[in-house]
Amino acid sequence: MQEGTESRGFWLYDLKVETVLDGRTPVCRHIEGESFLVEGETLVFEPGTRVSMYALTALMPLLPAKQRMTDPNDWISTDAEVACPDPHCGGRFRITRLDKRWFTHAATTGQPEARGTPYWQEDSA
Repeated sequence: MQEGTESRGFWLYDLKVETVLDGRTPVCRHIEGESFLVEGETLVFEPGTRVSMYALTALMPLLPAKQRMTDPNDWISTDAEVACPDPHCGGRFRITRLDKRWFTHAATTGQPEARGTPYWQEDSA
């Protein structure tokens, strides 16, 4: 590992993704209030929580962008709801930024010369 790489890193927001209907009628299986978390690269579901894989495909490209620091005037900072990809469905998914989490470059890189302990193993060390 290169000298000083442990101090280099970046912040990511943890996210909460929650189903909202606001009176709209869902066509797909969307339950108001059902949610999951995004912690780093991990999707965390409570027992019994289910999310349509089609809805998840609409959400996935936006989650990494929503995790990162963005300008307050950037649309990714202000727009929080994603529609179900079925045009006849009233389901929406509200993405809320929670606490920030610090990741080091050494714990997340694939570059062999810069690698350290993977971030998911750091707590157990």
